[in-house]
Amino acid sequence: MKRYLITALCLIACSALSESRIYELWEAEPAPVGPVETEPRKNGTFPYDQAWEHWSYPIGNGYMGANVFGYTDVERVQLTEKTLFNSGLYGLGGLTSFAEIKLRFGHDAVTNYRRSLNLNEGIATVQYEVDGVTYKREYFISYPDEVMVVRLSADKPASVSFTLAPEIPYLKSLREQDKRTGRVVAKGNRIILSGSLPNENNNYEAQFRVLNEGGQLKAGADSITVSKADSATVVMAAGTNYELSSDVFLLPPHEKLDPKAFPHERLNTILDAAVAKGADALRQRHIGDHGGLFGRAHLQISPKKSLLPTHQLLDEYKNGEKDAYLEELMFHYGRYLLIASSRENTLPAGLQGAWSSYEITPWTGGYWHNVNVQMNYWGACAVNLAETFEAYINYFKAYHPEAQKKAGEFLKEHHPDRVSEEPGGNGWTIGTGATPYKINKPGGHSGPGTGGFTTKLLMDYYDYTLDREYLEEVAYPALLGMSRLFSKTLIEQGDYLLVEPSASPENPVTPEQIEGFPGRLDGKGKHWITVGTTFDQGFVWENHTDVLKVAQTLGEEDPYLVQVRAELPRLDPIIIGDSGQIKEWRQETVYGSIGQDKHRHISHLCPLYPGTLINSSNPQWMGAASKTLDLRGDLTTGWAMAHRMNCRARLKEGDKAHQVYSLFIAEKTVPNLWTLHPPFQIDGNFGVMAGVSEMLLQSHEGAIELLPALPVVWSEGAFDGLVARGNFVVSAQWSDSMLTGAEVIARIGGLCRLKFPSAKNARVLDGTGEPVKTRVVSDDVLEFQMDVGQQVAIQIGKQNEK
Repeated sequence: MKRYLITALCLIACSALSESRIYELWEAEPAPVGPVETEPRKNGTFPYDQAWEHWSYPIGNGYMGANVFGYTDVERVQLTEKTLFNSGLYGLGGLTSFAEIKLRFGHDAVTNYRRSLNLNEGIATVQYEVDGVTYKREYFISYPDEVMVVRLSADKPASVSFTLAPEIPYLKSLREQDKRTGRVVAKGNRIILSGSLPNENNNYEAQFRVLNEGGQLKAGADSITVSKADSATVVMAAGTNYELSSDVFLLPPHEKLDPKAFPHERLNTILDAAVAKGADALRQRHIGDHGGLFGRAHLQISPKKSLLPTHQLLDEYKNGEKDAYLEELMFHYGRYLLIASSRENTLPAGLQGAWSSYEITPWTGGYWHNVNVQMNYWGACAVNLAETFEAYINYFKAYHPEAQKKAGEFLKEHHPDRVSEEPGGNGWTIGTGATPYKINKPGGHSGPGTGGFTTKLLMDYYDYTLDREYLEEVAYPALLGMSRLFSKTLIEQGDYLLVEPSASPENPVTPEQIEGFPGRLDGKGKHWITVGTTFDQGFVWENHTDVLKVAQTLGEEDPYLVQVRAELPRLDPIIIGDSGQIKEWRQETVYGSIGQDKHRHISHLCPLYPGTLINSSNPQWMGAASKTLDLRGDLTTGWAMAHRMNCRARLKEGDKAHQVYSLFIAEKTVPNLWTLHPPFQIDGNFGVMAGVSEMLLQSHEGAIELLPALPVVWSEGAFDGLVARGNFVVSAQWSDSMLTGAEVIARIGGLCRLKFPSAKNARVLDGTGEPVKTRVVSDDVLEFQMDVGQQVAIQIGKQNEK
């Protein structure tokens, strides 16, 4: 797959930014200890660890994640590896904690304590003084070298002493089917932690190497003690016998993985290579990799960096002292978490990213396709991290053959007369729940629009990168297959074609609300299975529209596309109700006549965001969408507030988008800046990251719109390195809420169309300061051609100045 990485030709100068900021989370105390719940919650998850969720610092490389607590007596580093699954929940299995790594120091009375997480470098640090010695620990997980590194040092020689003692969690499982085996063995400077989990024939292993500089090293039965060293480094690699492939999804549970396969040799090779490089080279390679991605985009909306510890900054924000630096920091933290949890050759970021301290992770820790996994990647391309989405592309390729089988099963159940025996003739589908091992077909509380929700991600990746090879090999076949499935679900109802069965995700109804209407309640008696919900109709429209666009780009003319063109005008996807709202169900009258009026999901607004059906060309629909958000309310679960924020941005309602963002930070954010459903779900962090980007730059309406939803409180600021569709890298500066300058770099080249107030008066200058030929499309829109790698500056006319 081609990658359009930023090069020297397309680096945007940061001169408009007042300073180059180092973003970090930091505290002057270790993480608190506990509380830990000892009984399973109603949803089956166990155990809940508040110190882990609220206070630990996450590091990761996409393959695995770790949480650092910063203790000085016995340090705790909790390890997660994405492929270690137990029986979990809902018949899907579930992510489970991999290991608990203990570092025993015996340091009690410490002074000048500080722990931090440097977002620019991806390094967690703990530093303090004991008896006149300053001790420092650095933690990072390297993507290029696939190892976790802990570097221990002191400012006086022969002062580093500790015991490394990794442990296997949950050996005494609450459930018989999850009783894992395992042992920890130390020999020389090596520790091997290994075992098996029966549910998926998971064989797991972590290998540790301890490298001391000076002093003594002694291995016990299951630990290593270093005494009086000048410094030391712990290097760790972890993995299982999982391999991403179509077979993992197609084969029955006990055949998915080879029980005779072990990761030992692979991990040994990884560690040998890492140790040979040395600690300094590992650190430099990690910073070069992580920092190269993190440094692509910049944003400043606050006049200065806060000097407060993170929890105090958050507490003051919750109490009304709303420092814009925290809003800025949250945006950058979302980018950090995306880099740490999703990389090109890893599995995608799950519901908890790459982190779980649980035995039974909430909602499996998997990939939920009725909004959550999509939200994880809504902002990936826009914040200049398109590579992170390649994890999902590879995951899609692996599960696609099983998704084709699921399409046949789905149609056989609901439209048996429409089942095709031709390979690929039924298209493909995916339901809500999915993991690295299994996917579902649609059913229950969510309609088949979950598939269109997914293809919208695949289409967006192309629109941002213009990767034609990807378009031919992945996006077009995916879109075409999804349209085939959708066409087979459409039934005639008067002049319209409506999806059957159809359901609006997770919004429960009462029998009284749907009395006399067609359809039925699901097996739980809560969710209405009917026809033609806005969620499903909207995603049929989005997918049909996108597949026709792509076919035209590629010069394809599949005979089936004639049917797609005929179906589009008969979908009737958007209906305005008696309260002026976008209807969620066709039978709805006034707002709230069906379903919960304050429900977390706003699935009927997916045609606004992430879809494009509701846009500025139809002010009536835009107004109805705004009315719907007013009626739904802002305060709900974390990720659902992030969706509302993005919808407000799409509506160009900057102050209302900021209002949701501010409420989200105040109500759903904890001291380590993770955000809660509750419990912790990473989609909220990623969703508001996307929301900030959407407030500052939009490109879904045929032009690159600068500052489309700028709130009054962000009256001064600048950004660079954000990306618009067409693979244009954009920067902008503003003062007194007015655009004062902008730059654009064309990675691919082509027609660049910009939208901002009084654009007709602006001048476009090339890299030598010479004017670029432009065409004024309207008062607020101008366009010009750009070559590959060309950079232009936008000189704002006087009419834009106060």
